[in-house]
Amino acid sequence: MRIYATTAHHEHHSLELDEGQLIQSWESPTRADIVDAELAARGFADVRQPGDLDRALIEHVHASAYVDFLQTAHQRWVADGNAGPCAMSNGWPARRMRHIRPEGIVAQLGYYSFAADCSIAANTWGAVVDAARSADAAAQYVAGGAGSAFARCRPPGHHASRDQFGGYCYLNNAAIAAERLRESGAGRVAVLDVDYHHGNGTQDIFYHRGDVSFCSIHADPKVEFPYFLGHADEEGIAGGAGANLNLPLPHGTQSDEWFAALETSLQWIERRGAEAIVVSLGVDTFVDDPISQFRLVSQDFTRLGQRLASADRPMVFVMEGGYGAEALGTNMVNVLDGFLS
Repeated sequence: MRIYATTAHHEHHSLELDEGQLIQSWESPTRADIVDAELAARGFADVRQPGDLDRALIEHVHASAYVDFLQTAHQRWVADGNAGPCAMSNGWPARRMRHIRPEGIVAQLGYYSFAADCSIAANTWGAVVDAARSADAAAQYVAGGAGSAFARCRPPGHHASRDQFGGYCYLNNAAIAAERLRESGAGRVAVLDVDYHHGNGTQDIFYHRGDVSFCSIHADPKVEFPYFLGHADEEGIAGGAGANLNLPLPHGTQSDEWFAALETSLQWIERRGAEAIVVSLGVDTFVDDPISQFRLVSQDFTRLGQRLASADRPMVFVMEGGYGAEALGTNMVNVLDGFLS
C-alpha cells in the first residue's frame, strides 16, 4: 500500500481549552511520528511526498473566504497586537444572534470556528495544506487504478465543515479526497467515518449531495463531542436526501455492538452504489484512548481492515483521530495490515 505523508506537521502544535485549563492540544506532533515509526517497522516502505494542491479543488469543498481566512489568520492575529502564541477567539455567534461576518481577527476567529479546542499557530497553515495534499495525492493514486492508499494526515480533518474549523480540524481531508475521486470519474463515492467522534464537517459538506454518501459510526452526540450534529434522524436534504447515515452508539460500546454497526454501514454503502470509498480512519475507539469511551482492543482494528477489504472497492484511508499514544501506531497500522491480508 502506498503512503502519502509529509513532515510539515512538526511545526503545528496548537492550544486547547480542556477542563477549564488552556493546555497543549491532545492532537500533537507525536501522533504522526508514532504512526510513521510503526509503518516503517512493519515494512510499509512506499512512502511518497504529495504533489501540489489545487486551490479550485479545495473550493469545491470549502468556502473561498474561509480558506483565505485560514491562510492569513495567524499573521493578522500578530499584526493586530495579540501576544498569545496561538490565535483563539473569545466569542461565537449563538442563538438569535445574526451570523454576519465581522471585520476584526478575534471576531472572525469566532465566526469561523465552533469550539475552543482548536487554535491557529504560526505554522498551522503549512501543516493543514500538507495534510490536504496527502489526502488528495492518495485519492489521485487510487483514481488512477490502485486498489488502496493511506494518507497519513495531520492535523485531521473530519470536523472541518465548509466554513468552520474545530475539533483539531481545519481543512476536511476526507472530503477533499472524495471530491478528487468524483472529479476523476467515480460516479458515486462513499465516505465511511469510523472515528469515535461524529464527522460533523464531512456531513455538512455533502449533506445536500447524492453523489457522495456519508456514513458515520460514533459516540452519541447527546453525550459526546461535537454534541450538536450526528443524530440518527439526519438523513440529508434536497439532492442528498437519503445519502447520510448516522449510527450513534452509547458510551462503553464494545466490539460486538460496534461491528454490528459496521455491517449496517457497509451494507448501506453497497446499496448506495459507491464505486470507491474514503475511510475517515480514527482509532480513538480504542479502550485505552484517553479522551474516548468505547472499548475496542487492538485486534479489533485488524478485523476492521479485513472487513473493509471484503467490500471490494477502491479505498482511500485518511488518518483522523486516536490519542492513546502507546497503541496509536499499532492500531492504525493494524487496519492497513488487516486490509492487505
